[in-house]
Amino acid sequence: MTLDMFADQGYNSGQTERYFSDVTLLRSYAVAHSDTILKLLQLDIIPYSPFRHMKTRGGHLMSAEITNCGQFGWITDAKGYRYVTIDPLSANHWPEMPVFLYELAQSAASEAGYSDFKPDSCIINRYVCGAKMALHQDIDEKDFSAPIVSLSLGIPAIFLFGGLTRQDKVTKIPLFHGDVIVWGGQDRLRFHGIAPIKAATHDKVGDVRINLTFRKAG
Repeated sequence: MTLDMFADQGYNSGQTERYFSDVTLLRSYAVAHSDTILKLLQLDIIPYSPFRHMKTRGGHLMSAEITNCGQFGWITDAKGYRYVTIDPLSANHWPEMPVFLYELAQSAASEAGYSDFKPDSCIINRYVCGAKMALHQDIDEKDFSAPIVSLSLGIPAIFLFGGLTRQDKVTKIPLFHGDVIVWGGQDRLRFHGIAPIKAATHDKVGDVRINLTFRKAG
C-alpha cells in the first residue's frame, strides 16, 4: 500500500478539520519538524527507555510497543493502568521531555483553542503492520480539563473516535505523517483507538507508525 491510496479520501495537507464539539485535526502540522522529532527520539529517549510490549492487567500483550518521556510515564501490568515517575525497565526516571517537543505540543494545543496546556507526559507508541489499539478512554490522568495532543509519524493509520460509551458509533479518521489531532472539553473522555495498521512504507520512518501523545497526567 502507498500513501496515494488515501489521496481521494479527504486528506488536505495543511488544513484544519473539526469533528464533534472539541476535536481539532491539524493536517501536516508537524511535517516540517519530523526530522528533528525523529532525531530526538533516537538520541534522547529510546536509548534510555527503549520501546517494549507491555501486558494489560488481564495478561494480554499489547500489540503496539510503548515508551515514555516526561515527568510521568504510563504503564500497564498486573497491578493495572497508571502513571509512574520511574521506568520499570531501567529503574531510572523517564527521559526528560525535550523542550522542542513540549513547545510543539503547546503550540498545537493553542491552535485548537487550549492556550495553557502544560504537558508533563508523552506516551510514545510504535505500530508495525497489524498492530492496533482497542477502543479505550484516557481516564488515568488527574485533571480532565487539559486536552490530549496526539502526533502521528510514519505510515498511515485509521483513528477510531467513538462516543462516551463503548457501544456508540465510531467515526474513522485517516491520519498521516505529521498530522496532529487535539481533543478535550466535551470530547475529552470519548472512546478512541487505532484500527489494525496496514502494510506500507514511509521514506523517513520505514514500515512503522510512531505516535506521540502529550498529556497533563499529574
